[in-house]
Amino acid sequence: MPIEWLLLLLLILIANGAPIIAKRLCGERWAWPVDGGLILADGRRLLGDSKTWRGIVIAPLATGLGALALDLPILIGVVIGSAAMLGDLSSSFVKRRLGMASSSMAPGLDQIPESLLPLLAVAGEFDLDALHIVLIVIGFIALELALSRPLYRLGIRNRPY
Repeated sequence: MPIEWLLLLLLILIANGAPIIAKRLCGERWAWPVDGGLILADGRRLLGDSKTWRGIVIAPLATGLGALALDLPILIGVVIGSAAMLGDLSSSFVKRRLGMASSSMAPGLDQIPESLLPLLAVAGEFDLDALHIVLIVIGFIALELALSRPLYRLGIRNRPY
């Protein structure tokens, strides 16, 4: 696996982990729901309480700093963090439409959009083709599932996958 793939995988982990760590550190401070409590015609929330402005802001910032630490342009990190949050919001929207509770687990749906969108956003910069993207997404899914239980035991995640 080329080093660039590992760097991208690490940045995607940072992007998706930063909101979880921020929640652990901040509690309910700055945890304003992105959807403002909006309920759609189907009677369900647009996104749910777990999608907060704090997470939307912290992910690109943390990922930008992570990119700098990895000797990559900060903008690469900001783009990856922003795209990961867009993917996370998208999966939450779908989960609400399926009637799933906020923060409920949906393996695959919880990982694919938040890893695929960032990779598509930087594919040109890193010369990624479809095979590279699929392999990195699979790597992210495997790592996310493997880290879920230890993070739960450490009190960082609310529940394991």
